[in-house]
Amino acid sequence: MKQKQRMLTLMFIDIIVVNISILFSFLIRFEGKIPTDCLEIYYNTFWIITGIKIVLFYLLGMYRQLWRYASMNELVFVIVVVTAANAGVALCFYVAPSLVFLAERNVLPRSIYVLTWLLDILFIGGIRFAYRVYRQFILHDSRHRKFKKRALIIGAGDAGNIVIKELLSHENSNTVPVAVIDDDLMKQGRKILGVPVVGTRANIVEKVKEKKIDEIIIAIPSMTYRERREIINICKDTNLPMKMLPGVYELIEGKVGISHIRPVRIEDLLGRDPVSLDIETIGGYLKDKVVMVTGGGGSIGSELCRQIAHHQPKLLLILDIYENNAYDIQNELKSKFPTLPLKVLIASVRERERMSEIFATYGPEVVFHAAAHKHVPLMEDSPTEAIKNNIFGTWNIIELCDQFGVKKMVQISTDKAVNPTNVMGATKRFCEMLIQAYDKESNTEFVAVRFGNVLGSNGSVIPLFKKQILNGGPVTVTHPEIIRYFMTISEAVQLVLQAGGMAKGGEIFVLDMGEPVKIDKLAKDLIRLSGLELNKDIEIKYTGLRPGEKLYEELLMEEEGLTSTKHQKIYVAKPMDISKEEVTKKLKHLQEILHKNNEYVIQELKEVVPTYRNGI
Repeated sequence: MKQKQRMLTLMFIDIIVVNISILFSFLIRFEGKIPTDCLEIYYNTFWIITGIKIVLFYLLGMYRQLWRYASMNELVFVIVVVTAANAGVALCFYVAPSLVFLAERNVLPRSIYVLTWLLDILFIGGIRFAYRVYRQFILHDSRHRKFKKRALIIGAGDAGNIVIKELLSHENSNTVPVAVIDDDLMKQGRKILGVPVVGTRANIVEKVKEKKIDEIIIAIPSMTYRERREIINICKDTNLPMKMLPGVYELIEGKVGISHIRPVRIEDLLGRDPVSLDIETIGGYLKDKVVMVTGGGGSIGSELCRQIAHHQPKLLLILDIYENNAYDIQNELKSKFPTLPLKVLIASVRERERMSEIFATYGPEVVFHAAAHKHVPLMEDSPTEAIKNNIFGTWNIIELCDQFGVKKMVQISTDKAVNPTNVMGATKRFCEMLIQAYDKESNTEFVAVRFGNVLGSNGSVIPLFKKQILNGGPVTVTHPEIIRYFMTISEAVQLVLQAGGMAKGGEIFVLDMGEPVKIDKLAKDLIRLSGLELNKDIEIKYTGLRPGEKLYEELLMEEEGLTSTKHQKIYVAKPMDISKEEVTKKLKHLQEILHKNNEYVIQELKEVVPTYRNGI
């Protein structure tokens, strides 16, 4: 109904305008003194002229345009439609006057038609663009006064232009762009849709105060992670909420719009440039293969499933003990990959018979083993559960891979396996020993991939900090000097898949985690990114190192050495000299002590994992 009223209103305005154009053309042509016979012709024919134009306007789509977003394209459209309508009138009057019941005496001078055509473009186009100007500037000013969110846009390129345009155009937007920052000196002092470019990144803090900015929007999708970090680090000093457009590689088809604007995340500060992948190598061992992911509902496992789905497996088997996680990733994959052959199974890697049944039924050819207990403090209090799940669960998968002729098994390991000081790290270290021992005697290629903390994964420090900030604090940090290596989930999984394609068997791949990060600084950055001020809005509380926790993590044991690979972010550790008989003996010993108390179990774990030193 609203659309119909709008169309009728525009038609009514156009009826008036086309007649004003004719009368003005008379005044111009005859210098203000309109001959009586011309006026008589107008009175006899105005309804025909008006009717032809309005009908052609309607048929050519003049009333289907959204003039609030009028731009150069709409101006060209107006010129084309008005030209067609005036040509239609001239055609009827000069070529076939009988079609509209005209006598030759009712034909006007040719100059009148030319002048009318020009005036139609001026008036019809002018009214529509006046509406656009009204919405952009008059309503913009009222919106400017009404809402408190004054935005500083960083980036005066195409993306910044689109963001400004859409923020100004959307009625429901509660954000008003008031200034732009860009490092291009040629753009300084210029305006984008009325919004001035006021300086470079060096002026951000100054301009935020001067312009009374409420939030910052970074609109440079093409910038590198290094550039992104530099800009965010400057913006942090303003203590304002920050939003941004994601990188071009994250945008669907590279298209930019305000719907893509999201809050700045800690990953934007810690992330690195996109990983370079050998798609042919990865696709070669995943395409048309039955691929199993244990722990497929977890943070690492679910991302493995998402990325494997892109490589067209014959069947993707998702195995998890926790049904809710499995259900979530199942629904997500069904939505994103409707043709993906997918099977979700609820099972525990501890249960040998159930796992054997699954291997026999589905015949997996590639297995990614991500199922594990990984919470360090919890495993200190329940070491037997860590041993059952992490060690014996992995042993079950390894033996079944060997028994059923699986081509490749990739074990997800951790930097906590290096000189472990906690139960979880020690169990993961033992899993690496199993991988290397079994690879020597099996046709299956057993490999492990070791990396550090994954940003945003279940149980990681980031979600904990976010909850604490949301609850008003304090944010708890165990020690002001504690450092960790971080990697995004996406990057970690990409490198896991790449390492799997490079594997020949027996390797422990070590991923380049970049520079270590102080957890204390991470907490402070998160507080600032949330638009809060440290020690004013929220505090940091130091709680002391937890049992089994290191001040720093190591990615590589000294005695292992390090060999580079063809991928600049993947390295290989020197294999351990351990036999299947040795690990089997250690496994039997662990089985015998599972019923003992925690202290005894931890002491015996040191015997089977020589590098384990708890309490360090």
